[in-house]
Amino acid sequence: MKKSNIISLATFVLSGLVASCSKNDISPLINNTVIKKDTVVGITPIIMTVIDPYSAIKLTFGNNIDPNALLNYANQVKPNYITKDNTNVNSITNSKATLGRVLFYDKNLSINNTISCSSCHKQNFAFSDTALISSGVLGGLSVRHSMRLINTRFANETKFFWNERATTLEQQATMPIQDHLEMGYSGINGRESISSLLSKLSKINYYKELFKFVYNDTIVTEVRLQESLAQFIRSIQSFDSKYDIGRAQVNNANDAFPNFSAIENTGKQLFMTPPTFNANGIRTTGGLGCNSCHNAPEFDIDPNSRNNGVIGVIGSNNIELNNTRSPSLRDITKADGSINSRMMHNGVFENLNAVLAHYNNIPNNQRNTNIDPRLRPNNNTQQLNLTVAESNAVIAFMKTLAGTAVYTDRKWASPFILP
Repeated sequence: MKKSNIISLATFVLSGLVASCSKNDISPLINNTVIKKDTVVGITPIIMTVIDPYSAIKLTFGNNIDPNALLNYANQVKPNYITKDNTNVNSITNSKATLGRVLFYDKNLSINNTISCSSCHKQNFAFSDTALISSGVLGGLSVRHSMRLINTRFANETKFFWNERATTLEQQATMPIQDHLEMGYSGINGRESISSLLSKLSKINYYKELFKFVYNDTIVTEVRLQESLAQFIRSIQSFDSKYDIGRAQVNNANDAFPNFSAIENTGKQLFMTPPTFNANGIRTTGGLGCNSCHNAPEFDIDPNSRNNGVIGVIGSNNIELNNTRSPSLRDITKADGSINSRMMHNGVFENLNAVLAHYNNIPNNQRNTNIDPRLRPNNNTQQLNLTVAESNAVIAFMKTLAGTAVYTDRKWASPFILP
């Protein structure tokens, strides 16, 4: 038989098979499987399986994560007067920040699956903890009070922890995981090390899919955990406060804000203006000078700051002199004025009046050899001689630094489907 005749015969047979099927012979998509029915006797039905690369993600997170429509982390709007950005080489992407969000909320990152980063840094309290010290694994307790995580991307101080022992946010990201008291992968006293965690995560289906989605392979490494967690934390920003609304309406931060009350503008002036002291370290005129350490418009800590006179250790008579970092003063309260959490590394102050009382009369502790010189004017411990009206004004101003979206925005909330 000639080649052309063979082709014609094959075409005729194929046409006959197609003609014997109707549109209704193709079944709908059921459980990701398409079944094509064939009415020709003796022909085995053809089953075509469509593999969903995100099935475990959908099962675990539902609509909270859609790889085809990620939430916006990389291109968030910030005010034009916020010029600092300490991201460096680990620029935020929607995919890595999404992976970081999962890691941040996942209790699998602790040795007994009970503690996540969010256990100590809660969204509804500006990513801080209302407890004096936070609970870790197997009865462990954190040594210091949990710090708020707000606007870390825009801080002048790029070191982390109260005592600045982490030189970058990336380094900081996995240190609590390896802390014996916090998340437990310490590798000491019979505990597993972080290598065991990496192996553990690599076996979880939704991480297989997430790492494939983000990195094009399923390899879980500490560096990748650091990159993703740091991106998520840097994405947490708060610029919708009363302060930001007012700042946008003036050319200079020292101008009176039109949306502020008189007491709020007075408090802003006291916060921004340096004080004048006499030879004994007593304020005679001027403001309170808060801005010299907590720089507007971000209100983060000056990297050159030393300790502020709070040197106590939780549950001990010992002292610590190297706690020189502070979180941003933004969202120290909620918009309704309520405090998000205790203040200072040892949580010694429960309200802003107590904080101002401390700065009003800095303790003259001879053991404190690392106190910031700005709190020792003319070599004497600072005495501000605050009046009640001044204290009320400064507190009123500090409450204007509270945002709203940071407490409710779903991109910073847990992605896990609640049981």
